[in-house]
Amino acid sequence: MATAQRIHRLVLSTAVLASLAAAPAFAQQGDGTDTAVRHTVFKPGPSDPTPERLQAIQLPEGFEIGVFASGLLNPRILAVHPAGHIYVSRREQGDVLLMHDADGDGRSDGAPVPVLHRPDAHGLAVHGDHLYVVTVKELLRAPIQADGRLGEAELLLDDLPDGGQHPNRTLAFGPDGKLYLSVGSTCNACNETNPEHATLLRMEPDGTSRSIFASGLRNTIGLGWQPQTGELWGMDHNIDSLGDDAHAEELNRIELGKQYGWPHVFADGGLHPQTTPVGGITKAQWRDMSEPMVMGYTPHAAPMQMAFYRGQAFPAAYQGDAFVAMRGSWNRKPAAGYEIARVEFENGKPRAIEPFATGFLVDDGNAQIARPVGLAVLPDGSLLMSDDGNGTIYRIAYTGAPARNTRGSRADAPVPAGPMQQQASKGHSVPLAFDRPETRVRRDADMSVQSQAFADGQPIPSRHSEYGEGVSPALRWQPVEGAQSYALIMEDRDAAMPRPFVHWVAWNIPAAMTALPEGLAKSPRLTDPEDLRQGRNSYGATGYYGPKPPPGTGVHHYHFQVLALDRMLDVAPGSDRDTVLDAARGHVIGKARVIGTYAAPPAE
Repeated sequence: MATAQRIHRLVLSTAVLASLAAAPAFAQQGDGTDTAVRHTVFKPGPSDPTPERLQAIQLPEGFEIGVFASGLLNPRILAVHPAGHIYVSRREQGDVLLMHDADGDGRSDGAPVPVLHRPDAHGLAVHGDHLYVVTVKELLRAPIQADGRLGEAELLLDDLPDGGQHPNRTLAFGPDGKLYLSVGSTCNACNETNPEHATLLRMEPDGTSRSIFASGLRNTIGLGWQPQTGELWGMDHNIDSLGDDAHAEELNRIELGKQYGWPHVFADGGLHPQTTPVGGITKAQWRDMSEPMVMGYTPHAAPMQMAFYRGQAFPAAYQGDAFVAMRGSWNRKPAAGYEIARVEFENGKPRAIEPFATGFLVDDGNAQIARPVGLAVLPDGSLLMSDDGNGTIYRIAYTGAPARNTRGSRADAPVPAGPMQQQASKGHSVPLAFDRPETRVRRDADMSVQSQAFADGQPIPSRHSEYGEGVSPALRWQPVEGAQSYALIMEDRDAAMPRPFVHWVAWNIPAAMTALPEGLAKSPRLTDPEDLRQGRNSYGATGYYGPKPPPGTGVHHYHFQVLALDRMLDVAPGSDRDTVLDAARGHVIGKARVIGTYAAPPAE
């Protein structure tokens, strides 16, 4: 039997067994699943990118490829300043290099200059005259000097989640001026214990006001904003070890508060056979809570950096399209990826994903001359691609005749900020839940709420804050006759954005239960008490998020508002405050609140 056939007969490979053993977050429960897996470990070996092989690279008519810089060992992510400063991170060497092409000959001028040293430096972004660099756990920014060198780097964050299987953080600035930072999962498929894993984070340029923008994203390294619409798009790495042809790489439109399926659901609704959601949530329910992909690409192609084209050198038909570096599979035969793909947009919507630059796989697919990682558009409109396998940066230029603009959009038009701003403004500058029409009480009912941790109007102990242990305080309330369930909304009326800041949403608290214990679990659905559900807070996680007012903002007031309802609410676990309040409208038969205060500790 041929080697390839022997490989394909493998049912559970070493990689599969390792992934099962390396999912310690929560034990997986038996559910009767019986799935055979045919999985290949196949890694095309490196080969020299000779001139003859470079001439064999397939590009659309009128394009050509050349070597911009070589001998770089492990070049990863690219970033370009409008003045022509070109930066590339080297994760294995732990540094950032600076290059220029001042003479415009399509090659780097001389040897690259190291401008920053930091272990595991990876993601890069230029914002104004600063270069931002992210490692596994740190976010730094450094001023860009006139010659492109960097001033002293400032440490903005040092507490990003540990890396695990996907330590390669990336970042980008949106048209709203906010910083978006991608944090991959620690594993192939498991229930994470840190809510920031498998997410896209959003924060101010100085690293403050950090929140989870979207979740269920296994490893979205490439992301960007479509220039015509201002919508955020990303390419996510799908799940490994379930088959050579299983699980297309996902193109997602990423929106605030949305969940994108991982680890239990993939692509357009497929269910992962190994995993089990916590809290008794079924996979079908998890699918209903998740956004399906918009479009898929070849499984295991490994999408890396994404670059929307806004240059003026390529034919106008490319304006507003996205390029994605596909680093290439290690777990599929024939190999997938090892190319640049083009996501073609029409009227701001994706219509196709197709190969743009191929031929990096050679020798009948058994070897490769490049593993594409970084992409960036130069001021002259050409496209740079980094190859971390052979230490090369390539330049792709268009030399053909100009094409007629059929897109109707200008390359220099600003990317609309409206979609991102509208998402952020949802639920902002609204009354507290207690004062909204949705919670109008149908009849008079005596009700009160107390906490064993603090008296009404008094400080909340630090252990209940995010500066402390972040455990929820114990609460109790007076029962209301006729109540079928209770709901809880905790809000900070003094927050700057959003105001009020939602710290806790819980509902379907059983009618017989008139107290919550300290340290309630943060799962979307609880099994004790059965079917108590919790929703998304303004931080972007599920369950209780303790006080964390920024230093210097004074005393904040936290309203723990309990609603007595004449029914259980048919609202999906993980829903937001407004969804819960809409469902509660007309069913509130009593309400009460207790207010605690908290001031941030003084800045060190």
